[in-house]
Amino acid sequence: MYFRTVSGAAVAAALLVPGQLAAEEFSIWVRSDGSEFMPKLVEAYNARGEHKADLQIVPVNELVQKYAIASAGGSAPDALSLDLIYTPAFAEQGQLRDLTEFAKSLPYFDSLSKAHLSVGTVDGKIYGLPFSGDASLLLWNKDLYERAGLDPEDGPSSWAEIQEDAKAIAALDDETYGFYFSGNCGGCNIFTFAPLIWASDGEVLSEDGKKAMLDSPKAVEAIDFYRGMVADGLVPAGSQTDNGANFFAAFANGNIGISPSGSFAIGALNNQYPDLNYGVTFIPGQEEGNWSSFAGGDNIVISAGTDEGKIPAIQDFIEFAYSPEGQTILAQNGAMPVRGDIAEEALAGLDERYLISAEAMANGRTPYTVVFNDLINSSNGPWVTTLNRAFFASSEEDMRQAVGDGQAQMQSVIDAAY
Repeated sequence: MYFRTVSGAAVAAALLVPGQLAAEEFSIWVRSDGSEFMPKLVEAYNARGEHKADLQIVPVNELVQKYAIASAGGSAPDALSLDLIYTPAFAEQGQLRDLTEFAKSLPYFDSLSKAHLSVGTVDGKIYGLPFSGDASLLLWNKDLYERAGLDPEDGPSSWAEIQEDAKAIAALDDETYGFYFSGNCGGCNIFTFAPLIWASDGEVLSEDGKKAMLDSPKAVEAIDFYRGMVADGLVPAGSQTDNGANFFAAFANGNIGISPSGSFAIGALNNQYPDLNYGVTFIPGQEEGNWSSFAGGDNIVISAGTDEGKIPAIQDFIEFAYSPEGQTILAQNGAMPVRGDIAEEALAGLDERYLISAEAMANGRTPYTVVFNDLINSSNGPWVTTLNRAFFASSEEDMRQAVGDGQAQMQSVIDAAY
């Protein structure tokens, strides 16, 4: 039997209200991307006075390594708001607590983000629960559409429409371009380019993450679609070397007609560029009417070594985050709600374009792989180096050669993990 030493004051406090657990303090980390919503959520939770969450914000580029080192050294935080794509790796390494029983006891479990749960589940057990959301979307500049003689209220709904609209906008003048993407950013392109493939019934990885599918027909067609827009001069030259630094800023400058982005851009554009007249729609497939989205954000996890006595408090915090109050705090501070049944309620009073983002995330996807960083996010990884080479290839033959080489490199990285 497991015994935990508590102070006399804690025992007395527990005895004051029969059946009530003594207050617990637990540590929780979040990457700096969550520095807007997380402190407010924690502040509201702590104000209730039942338990206390001790928050630490970790720079986004340091969190994964820092958590891995802390876990190995026995100093991991009790809980962590983790970029959802890394959940499989930490779960398979035995560093996360099994949350299956708790998760399935939640009356709204079936309303939680399916994409988050798809990467939070390993071998049938749930190790990560949806916490904060973001979804990839397509933005278009309504003023440029109007100048080009296009309907400013009708965003593109197929690859062909993207290309046609981009050509019309690029023809306006030498300083205006039809389309933009960060051509040397792996994370940006899994977030915004992969949905073009998914929406066309193609794949990037197999469902279990053990097979690369970059050379599948629809993936190759999507790559050639981007290459065609580059070849037609619809994309500014700076796209080729952009490692993500201009992922948001390029469209915000007002001389780009269409650009894939994320729901985070809605708040950022409204706050920083209030005069920019833009629309938001889904990232379309090759055929009109089909669309997809990358469901991003964080899963909340509990470290495997967390003191058993702290688990009820952490679960209480998770349930607070799922409450209408918690989901509203998230929505009002830049994170999409992850409970679909109350998403509209949580977004009430905010920019209506967030509703499109909520729908995108609810029907979005997240690729499962235990080597996401080496495969996708690394600046020297096979995903980004292949796409950059293929997007800016001078011929279809060179593009196909790049894809073939990249497919082999991606599969090699995956095979090394198993």
